Amino acid sequence: MNELTHFDARGRAHMVDVGAKAVTRREAVAEGRIRMAEETLALIRSGGHKKGDVLGVARVAGIMAAKKTAELVPLCHPLPLTAVEVSFETRDGPPAEVICTARVRCSGRTGVEMEALTTVQVALLTVYDMCKAVDRGMTIDGVRLMAKSGGKSGDWRREPA
Repeated sequence: MNELTHFDARGRAHMVDVGAKAVTRREAVAEGRIRMAEETLALIRSGGHKKGDVLGVARVAGIMAAKKTAELVPLCHPLPLTAVEVSFETRDGPPAEVICTARVRCSGRTGVEMEALTTVQVALLTVYDMCKAVDRGMTIDGVRLMAKSGGKSGDWRREPA
């Protein structure tokens, strides 16, 4: 296992210098889920929610979050993102769930894993926010990196469970 890169020789947090790294095409895929009552999922699917298109709003929130990752996570580099794709899959329960997948790409000197993870988290938080009036018991979990490509460390893919 490699050393933690966000600490200097004296153990102080610092931003990693990526200036000498090559610019490469980078991509990361992350996923997570929000579990809920079946009635809540039925409202989301039917478009009958008073606040509107829950998954449409969550998709936009996720995209916006990807672009703000460096402002939210202290030692992240701001990246020139070239694409952010957010998709949702719904599954009947109990518990019912919405699975969010984010695919983020850029050409840069450092990876987009944090942007993909941030996209998923904020998209799912948006689902929670829009549905909390009808279901405060929703649970967000399973947020994880599924794959990354590009850069010096190359490709990585999560092994199927």
